[in-house]
Amino acid sequence: MGGAMWGFVIAGLVLAVLTLAYVLRPLWRTRRVAGIAVIAGLTLATAMTYFAIGTPAALDPAQREMPRTLEDAIVKLEGELQRDPNQVEGWRLLARAYIAQGNAAKASDALARAVKLAPDDPDLLAEGAEMRALAAPERRFDAEGVAMLRHAIELQPMHQRARWFLGIAQRQASQPAEAARTWEPLLSVVDAAAAAPLRAQIDAARAEAGLSPLPAATAASQSPAQGGLKVKVSIAPELAAKIPPNATLFVIARQAGGPPMPVAVEKLPAAGFPREVVLDDSDSPMPTMKLSQLEAVDVLARISASGDAMPKSGDLEAKAKPSKTSGAIDLVIDSVRP
Repeated sequence: MGGAMWGFVIAGLVLAVLTLAYVLRPLWRTRRVAGIAVIAGLTLATAMTYFAIGTPAALDPAQREMPRTLEDAIVKLEGELQRDPNQVEGWRLLARAYIAQGNAAKASDALARAVKLAPDDPDLLAEGAEMRALAAPERRFDAEGVAMLRHAIELQPMHQRARWFLGIAQRQASQPAEAARTWEPLLSVVDAAAAAPLRAQIDAARAEAGLSPLPAATAASQSPAQGGLKVKVSIAPELAAKIPPNATLFVIARQAGGPPMPVAVEKLPAAGFPREVVLDDSDSPMPTMKLSQLEAVDVLARISASGDAMPKSGDLEAKAKPSKTSGAIDLVIDSVRP
């Protein structure tokens, strides 16, 4: 089955899930596993509709019967993948169906096939590592799962699921200090509702490692520090009209020549250009790495239509410029991320 065919299948699955997520809300709240099974069964049936009507085999009346159960849909999908095993989304879909059945071992095997086909997909790597842990007798991440998570983070340093799972794996391996360091950058990208429990987990890991808790997230600690780096952000005239409605401006400083995680970041509405931002220690997402601790940083700015902290194609950008950690710097947003 070609890529265009799988695109149709996945589009059908998304439509079904969106519809069913509304219809089955009470079931999801009260019996989550049952809800997953129903959604998986019906969305797989949606996929099989395409197999039944979108290929020449549909001319055979025996091929036009819709799968009546999740098990029937799985059998059909297994058969399709046996005929054409090079379909990443097919293996991924099959893994989710196996999970709906409660069969983590088969789901792990299916995702392993998908990862072999797409070894540089961070989402798939995180999903595959999670499934290996679910299939393990003690729900522990093994060496291969940890390697997958590390590779996902190499590809996408702020991948939330990969960082969360890697931190869990590190705590399982009696490496609480490493777990805390892995989780701390997530505080800059999660919402307020998730930040509090995440901070509690980080503090628990730090306590295990004999470290003090993170500084309290109080209003006083969030007030601007003395000095700091003043960043003036402008936008090129030819891009001013391309700012999406309700877009978000990120102004970021990161360690010069170091990892891509920010040492200071501000998130603002993308409006009112040119505008000035002061980056200081209060903007650090990692309490263990402050802007004032560094002599030099790379500073960049990005306008995101989605408001997502991770860069995406189509974002408007100012290329990174080196700077000292105090004083002033001008950035011009003059390019579109490919």
